[in-house]
Amino acid sequence: MKANRTYLFIAVSSLALVVVLIIQINWIYDTANIKESIFNEKANMVLTKTADALSADTSTIKNLESSADRNGVRKIDSLFNHYMKVYNIQIEYSFEFKPFVPTMNNDLMYQNKGSMNQQGCYQTCVTQPPAKNGKGVTAKNGMELKLVFPEKDEFIMAEMGTPFIASVILILVVLITFWQTVLSLMKEKKISEHTRDFLNNMTHEFKTPLTNIALAGKMIIKDSNIIQEDKIKHYSGIILEENEKLRLQVEQVLSMTALERGEVPLRKTELDLHQLIRDGLKCMSVQIEHKNGQVDLKLDADKFVLNGDKTHLTNALCNLMDNAIKYSNEEPVILIQTFSNEKHVILTISDNGIGIEHEYQEKVFEKFFRVPTGDVHDVKGFGLGLTYIKGIIELHGGTIELQSDKGKGTAFIIRIPHA
Repeated sequence: MKANRTYLFIAVSSLALVVVLIIQINWIYDTANIKESIFNEKANMVLTKTADALSADTSTIKNLESSADRNGVRKIDSLFNHYMKVYNIQIEYSFEFKPFVPTMNNDLMYQNKGSMNQQGCYQTCVTQPPAKNGKGVTAKNGMELKLVFPEKDEFIMAEMGTPFIASVILILVVLITFWQTVLSLMKEKKISEHTRDFLNNMTHEFKTPLTNIALAGKMIIKDSNIIQEDKIKHYSGIILEENEKLRLQVEQVLSMTALERGEVPLRKTELDLHQLIRDGLKCMSVQIEHKNGQVDLKLDADKFVLNGDKTHLTNALCNLMDNAIKYSNEEPVILIQTFSNEKHVILTISDNGIGIEHEYQEKVFEKFFRVPTGDVHDVKGFGLGLTYIKGIIELHGGTIELQSDKGKGTAFIIRIPHA
């Protein structure tokens, strides 16, 4: 139910964001249209004012009609400059002044002075007083004045200026913030699920040793009147063994907390990796014998001395060996190999266990993560082991990677700089 609510929240938020973005984009588009309309109005006013001024100067028009009079061209240019300053249009322009040839279409078009026939091009007709020809018929005289702005679009975008840039930045900020919020929400949801699973696992892990300790204590009290040294030793052994399990579990949790805070003190000394491996195998020998396991050692590294913390590196190696034993359905076969190159000593621990599916291989090093096993919970743990191992290896300047196929076993490859 909570998961559905989370996804519903994301869906509603996404829809709301899309609506806001559409409104914002529409606002930018409308602003651009308004700016263009204002520009068109100003351009037409400049053209109309210039045309009116030229209409009043009949001598200049006659000179331009007869030839390309430079003075007339300069006068038109000065008029355009003057009115463009008046209407605050600071943009490159060009103009054309030529005899007007009336047609049905442009005659209607020029009835309202100042028209635009294409993008950035405005034109009007400069009229003169009607003149009578030899037959006494009134002749319609006029010149066509055209004003062109090649960089009109760029000018309008510059006019939008700050609002446009602010809108684009706002859209990007909203998108990034929303995406980060969704990622954070999903991350918190995953952490919440892992924490819940961790607490459930921890409850079961602590409950079993505590129950065994309580039962052993009750048996000692019950048989207190009967002095049987072997029974007392047996029950005391159970208590000590279960107490050690509890201690190791608490130690694992505390070590992870210290590791996350960067408070793990490393007491580095020169260590023989091959000897560390042999010491780790001694610690795990009982478990290996119990499952009739087999360990093959191929310690071929030429450079196997490294600077490291003996306790933490031994714990990391024992954890990997313990996993190889626990996650084997059959009699475990563990292969431990070492190699070396110019910079690193390479340790590989392989097993013939159940393997890990590819979709989970990138997650096994995450805190609290455990590979799903359905309703089967025969292998216990907190999901902290591989996280701890990865953290310790990285504190030693090394790396760890995983290679596995479902049902075909798993191999962990560790690289640590040698001394």
